[in-house]
Formats: sequence, structure tokens, C-alpha cells
Amino acid sequence: MHPDHNEHEKGLSTLCVHGGEQLDTQGGIHAPLYNHSTFGFPSTQALLDVVEGRVEGNLYTRYGLNPTIRSVERKLALLEGGEAALLFSSGMAAEAATILANCRTGDHVICIGDVYGGTFELLDSNLPNFDIKTTFLLGSEIGRLPEVITDRTRIVFFETPTNPNMEVIEIAKAANVAKVNGALTVVDNTFASPVNQSPLKLGADIVVHSTTKYLGGHSDLTGGVVIGSKAVIDSIWVWRKNLGQMMAPEVAFLLSRSLRTLVVRVRQQNATAQAVATFLQGHPKVKTVNYPGLQNFPGHSIAAAQMSGFGGMISFLYDGDAAATRAAVDRLQLFTIAASLGGVESLVTQPITTTHHGMTPEERQRRGIVDGMVRLSCGLEDSADLIADLNQALG
Repeated sequence: MHPDHNEHEKGLSTLCVHGGEQLDTQGGIHAPLYNHSTFGFPSTQALLDVVEGRVEGNLYTRYGLNPTIRSVERKLALLEGGEAALLFSSGMAAEAATILANCRTGDHVICIGDVYGGTFELLDSNLPNFDIKTTFLLGSEIGRLPEVITDRTRIVFFETPTNPNMEVIEIAKAANVAKVNGALTVVDNTFASPVNQSPLKLGADIVVHSTTKYLGGHSDLTGGVVIGSKAVIDSIWVWRKNLGQMMAPEVAFLLSRSLRTLVVRVRQQNATAQAVATFLQGHPKVKTVNYPGLQNFPGHSIAAAQMSGFGGMISFLYDGDAAATRAAVDRLQLFTIAASLGGVESLVTQPITTTHHGMTPEERQRRGIVDGMVRLSCGLEDSADLIADLNQALG
């Protein structure tokens, strides 16, 4: 597929396969792997044309000026409806560069709802060293956003659905408040993926992903991406370059392979998670099920309005203490005990042991991340087999 001005108008499945792709000089049907660190030029003038931005070209991989990397970035920008994208070595690298590019000493960030433990540590422990402070609001406190935002607030950050409570944050509502006050809205779209949610179309300025998860989809790569307007992305580029956060071309090539099947994978995971969540809701050992696709889930109506699918992630509260919950998790056979999510295999974890282990018990309690919480990532196994496995493990 040769890039054309109508690429944005094509369907998501078509973009996953063809977006950003060009036939190479050998006729390869997908962008090949260029694992070169540097690229040669026929003349000094040709080099300067690229260095000084007159011509798009390849120069040095740490800068991202590598054809494999640029092809995947074009595809990801198209999938999220953004003008430009930047690949990173991890989701945390993407978040850190985005914040550092937009905040200075004395500036302020607002974080709404639960976030990944590494994100919480970055905001709560690392950024204060640069006098960049964060106000943390619970998801239920989104109504307080107008009163806590200040003229030094540069970023309003949130995940939706959130990790691990699956809270749904109303993107348009938060983005409207941020825009009026001159702040950028940054949405972590990892749990939803572009298949289920389009934050930029709902008013967000920047979308970030851990590409390790659904975008990679096979638990065999680590990466991140930032997507937004060209102006916003250009300001982040120099931070990626100088912090050395570039994704390796080999990883970008794997990511490109994975993106071609993104839609079919995620739609199947949506269906499986819906079936698993429905089963859990009726189990006597399960107190609460957190899944946006359930009619009685508190965030269901917002999710139904801003999402086209409800995702493959579920959390639930087991009727038992930490030891009993651990024993139930240990009895699972098809769900592998592991951190991360979004792969073709189903995974299980207790947030207190992995994703939110570094958070203080008091902060976990405030957020409802209790000892009996279990988080599931539904893969591509038969839903009946996953349900049978849960049924035997829960007892």
C-alpha cells in the first residue's frame, strides 16, 4: 500500500495491515528490518538536507531516523487518529519524556484515578526531585478537578480503564477542564487499545501506550509510544533523543508484525473477558467483579459512551484474606502467574504482589487495592476452558 492522503479515512483493520507501509526497493510487502545504527549519504548536501529538516530521511537510529521505526510510528499515529507518534524503549520511558518535555521546576501535574505502580512512583517519588509536584485524585473525585487545577498545572494524566480497579474516567469531561486552564490531557490508553477507545477524538491532547501489552500482544517485546499533534510530539522528540530512550529497530519490527493482527486479537479478548466476568459475577466466592462491560459496574454507562469494546482486563475481589487468595491463584492452571498483560496467553496476578507492591499499604487501602484483589488478563484461549479453570481454582 502506497501512503495517500485518504489513509485516515480507512478502517482500523485496514490501517493495522497497510497503514504506514510502503513496498521497499526489493518488493517486500511490509517495511523491512533496518537494524543499522547509521545511514550513509551520497553527498554532504544530502546529509545536511536531512539534518536540517528539509528532506525526510534516515540518519541515526537513536534519533528515530530509521525507516523501520518511522514506518511503525506512522501506523500508530493513524490508529489513534494523531498527526505523529514516537516510539520508546518502554511505556515508562514514554511517560517520563512526555512529562519532562512539558513541565519545568515549580510546575504541577494532576493524576486522576488509579495508575500503574511505576507511574505512581515516577509522579510521587521521582518528579518531586525536580520540584514537579502531583496532586492525586481518586477516580470518584473527578468533580474536584476544577478546584485543584492551577495556573502551574501543565498535565492532567489518567488511565482509563484504570489499573487495577478498571475505573472508567470520562475523557471529554477531564479534557474540557484541562483545556480551559491551559493544561494538556494525557491519556494512557494501554488497557483499552485503539480498537476499543480513541482518546484524541474525545478531546485528549496526548495518548501514551505501553506497547508491551496489547499492541505487542505476544509477551515478546517491551516498548512504549506517544501520539498526538505534530507540535506536541516535536517537543517530546528532543527528550527521547537526549535521554537515549529509543526503541530498537528489531523491537519495532516485531511490533509492526503484531499490529497487523491487533483488531482480531482484541475483539476476541473482549468477548472472552465478557464471558469470564459474567461467570465470576455469579460465583459464591467472588465478592465484586470490576469489568466495564457488566451492566451493574459503576462506570458502565460512561464506558458504553466512550468505548467501542470493553477490553480483556478484569479484576475481582475474592472472598478471603491474602493467604486464601494466594492459594486460589496458585491453583489456576491455564492462567499463568505473571506481571504484564495483553498477550495471547491468559495471565493472573495479585496487584499487592506485583503492579502495586511498591505502594504503601495505606495508599493501597485508600484506593481499594486490597489483599483479596485478583487481576486477570484474558488471552486467546477458549473462554469455556478459562471459566473451567477459574471454577476449579476458586473452590
